[in-house]
Amino acid sequence: MSMPVAKTIYLVRHGQSEHNISPIFQGESAILSDTGKAQAMTLATRMSQVGFETIISSPLPRAAETAEIIAHKAEKDVVHSDLFVECRKPRELDGKPHTDVAAGNLWRKWQESLQNPELRVADGENYDDFTQRTAEALKYLLDRPENTLAVVTHGHFLRALTAQVVLGDALTPELLDKFLRRISFENTGITVLRYTDAFEEEPTWRIWTLNDHSHFAE
Repeated sequence: MSMPVAKTIYLVRHGQSEHNISPIFQGESAILSDTGKAQAMTLATRMSQVGFETIISSPLPRAAETAEIIAHKAEKDVVHSDLFVECRKPRELDGKPHTDVAAGNLWRKWQESLQNPELRVADGENYDDFTQRTAEALKYLLDRPENTLAVVTHGHFLRALTAQVVLGDALTPELLDKFLRRISFENTGITVLRYTDAFEEEPTWRIWTLNDHSHFAE
């Protein structure tokens, strides 16, 4: 006998951005490419058939654009939340080419901070910041009154959120690093979380679907 599902979350990575296809460090101001807009339209058609009640979105343009396209098709409201922005790297990296030696060194140092809660690099998030935010995001979703939500967010954030769901209190800097390096999320891929119980198990977040992008299948 299946147990009741208390809450279902459709996590969506934004459509392809102009910075995704450029050899630069993506900045907060990145907008959707033409391909990204087409991806979002295809996704919107699929999501309009899902009975979600509200869309929660990162306010960064590439996510907000994706959310608005979905919202228009599905005739739903969008709520913006900073909890779902991309992992914050040092802002001085924004728009710098990957060939910039100083920028590359700064990026590698910041990556190290995502494995070391004692290290902080400029205004970028470190391990403690990032994992605390993913935990707060899950609590925020659980506390929302809706039973079914769509969330438009970012790839790096999705990887960390997945690690938080799978490992919970067992998450360590080393394990987060493995998740960040070994899991990828397609632009407009859908990951489904459910907060539910199971036989002889307490309610918890469970991953139901991971990175589904079958809406692009021909």
